[in-house]
Amino acid sequence: MNSGVAMLELSNVSAAYGRGMALHGITLSVGRGEVVCLIGRNGVGKTSTMRSIVQETIRVTEGDVTFDGQSLLGLLPHQVIRRGVGYVPEDRRVFASLTVAENLRVPPAGHVGVRWDIDAIYQLFPQLKEYRHRQAGVMSGGEQQMLSIARSLLVNPQLLLLDEPHEGLAPKVAEEVIAALLVLKREGISMLISEQSLRTIRGCADRVYVIDRGMTVFSGTPDQFDSDPEITRRYLMATQE
Repeated sequence: MNSGVAMLELSNVSAAYGRGMALHGITLSVGRGEVVCLIGRNGVGKTSTMRSIVQETIRVTEGDVTFDGQSLLGLLPHQVIRRGVGYVPEDRRVFASLTVAENLRVPPAGHVGVRWDIDAIYQLFPQLKEYRHRQAGVMSGGEQQMLSIARSLLVNPQLLLLDEPHEGLAPKVAEEVIAALLVLKREGISMLISEQSLRTIRGCADRVYVIDRGMTVFSGTPDQFDSDPEITRRYLMATQE
């Protein structure tokens, strides 16, 4: 539940890849224990927004990104992660030549007494325990997505960023990922999820932001989003899974 205190804030953020502007004034926040969905068509700036938070490959030219009241600007991605931000990119980035168990040993150990360790990961994703000796490169896209989420959890983040977590997944596997996200929500982990599936949004989100052409064009609750079909028609893809 959102305590009313913003853990993450993007304040009028503009950002660029080289000279090419990608964001033109993104404003959003995520409260403690809150799940926020960032939605919009492909190519409108969802991934760029995620990258502006972790300071990866994109340069913030205006505005600020703060986490727990401190600016993240100028940090390297690994420094952002050490602050307590977990990142699950769209391309998953598992180590294909390593086994599941070896992938799960790559993240640095979390603090003593924290929630997420190997046993907790295997409880959340039983498939990973079953396949722990299997090379990640031969796993399905859904299994790799679970592994990517698991690796991010092992740094025991306060905030988890998930970029298109259901992209390319079979419906059954997508439902398993949604179920895991609901577990994380009950655990009180704050999440910012870039998403297009309305089923996921309605099932997980406390609030939603819609972005278009690198700008925030709507913010509100899922009920407010649903009550305005024009938003879906103008800014989202036609499918409403």
